Amino acid sequence: MKLTVGDLAKHLGGELAGNGDAQVKGISPANQVNAGDVTFAENEKYFAVAEQSAAVAIIVPLDIKKSSKPLIRIKNPKVALAKILAMFFPTAKYAAGVHPTAFVGTNVKLGKDVHVGPNAVVKDGANIGDRTAIDAGAVIGLDAVIGADCVIHSNATIYHKVRIGNRVIIHSGTVVGSDGFGYVWDDKMRLKVPQVGTVIIEDDVEIGANAAIDRATIGITLIKRGTKIDNLVQIGHNVVIGENGTVCGLVGVAGSCTIGNNVTLAGQVGMADHIKIGDNVTVGAQSGVKDDLPPGHIYLGSPAVPASTAARQYAVFGRLPELSKRVHELEKQIEELRKKL
Repeated sequence: MKLTVGDLAKHLGGELAGNGDAQVKGISPANQVNAGDVTFAENEKYFAVAEQSAAVAIIVPLDIKKSSKPLIRIKNPKVALAKILAMFFPTAKYAAGVHPTAFVGTNVKLGKDVHVGPNAVVKDGANIGDRTAIDAGAVIGLDAVIGADCVIHSNATIYHKVRIGNRVIIHSGTVVGSDGFGYVWDDKMRLKVPQVGTVIIEDDVEIGANAAIDRATIGITLIKRGTKIDNLVQIGHNVVIGENGTVCGLVGVAGSCTIGNNVTLAGQVGMADHIKIGDNVTVGAQSGVKDDLPPGHIYLGSPAVPASTAARQYAVFGRLPELSKRVHELEKQIEELRKKL
């Protein structure tokens, strides 16, 4: 691919400052730049490193104006990075066809240019959309529906009657549609509640490795359009996650929670069952959510509270040893006064 710095600026919709004639060979991080590569700096700290590198140009935010190197100024350098990586490292294409070791059941519908890899299993009645890839060892359950342009990576499992939209990516080891955690006590033992609902995953969702999305007890567990779920996440039965959510690693969401649009759950957040979180909420790492959270705020702590409240709490926590010592001293003084009375 022959590409100049000027060409790259046009492709990104950025503003070029300096000479745009140099050829771009690739992209590297600021501290590991190869000759001929561009790099990016999202702030002044990284910009100082990038200026000392062998980069032919630096992608920077709009507030960085001057450099000894050509600059491509852009509103969001991270978005530019995503576009450049997609340009230089296009997604590998799967060869259309069914591998001889794969199993495809009866009444299965395979769209155009579908790939079914070695030892993959597509059970009876499943429907696989155009250009979707079912990689080695993946299992697609009875009557499951998967849309177009999806990738189901090696050893992922999609249970029976799960419905998946278009352009969905599910990474290795993830299970979608396993039974929800439902048991009742009958005075002698815990009885399993049959989990007869399903899971619906809408378009443009990506789920990382070794996550578990439980099917509904009755009805639907729903992951809405554009949501991204990290590795090692547990989503309980009948949960609804809104559009464009971000669910980071090791999050656990108990059954029947409802999460709004544009919500971020940072790493190791835990949610009790039947909780409602409003739109545009961020819940900080390791927070425990036991009550509903209104929209539009940042919450921290366990139990999770508004960030401003959490900051005051943490300030007090840091002083507890000092305060404890003062209380002990005051108790001694009070006791001495009592003896004198």
